[in-house]
Amino acid sequence: MPDLTSPVVPAGALAGTPQPTLPTGDGLLLRPWLAEDAPAVHEIFQDPVLHQWHVRAADSVAEVGGWIEEWQRAWAGERAAQWAVVESDTDRLLGRVALREIQLADGTAEVAYWTAAAARGKGVAVRATTTLTRWALHDIGLHRLELLHAVANTASCRVATKTGFALEGTKRSALLHQDGWHDMHLHARVQGD
Repeated sequence: MPDLTSPVVPAGALAGTPQPTLPTGDGLLLRPWLAEDAPAVHEIFQDPVLHQWHVRAADSVAEVGGWIEEWQRAWAGERAAQWAVVESDTDRLLGRVALREIQLADGTAEVAYWTAAAARGKGVAVRATTTLTRWALHDIGLHRLELLHAVANTASCRVATKTGFALEGTKRSALLHQDGWHDMHLHARVQGD
């Protein structure tokens, strides 16, 4: 059965080119993940704050190495796009920003991020998310980006608001964390916002 609309972004728009490095213009760089990032990611994931808001733990550097391999494969499969957020001049890892659940034909994806404990409160997530959002909406041509966070995660809500993601509602009891089911805020940006 033929579709009545054309794909918003054609297949191959990501996989047909190497994953780009995206400068924020203010001292940060979003770059593709490297195998040698695994020890730093493992160390960051020992932080109890990440355990509070994420459903994944890192038991070993080897396990994180597997994540990085999957993040690299996801670009080729156009399923997700993950970047390390680093200092431009030192390459010190400060966090991660990502497009998950990419649906090129529909022009949609979900934005996700985390920051290392030492980088919190310094605008890293805001700067990285702003850069990624601009690239996704303007350079790639996605139409809608969603951003979800636990309602109780007020820091993540501030990032969403500062980066122009409008609060659209609350998904009740939507994600299971260690401490039980969490309601999730749904924010979104669309072309033209």
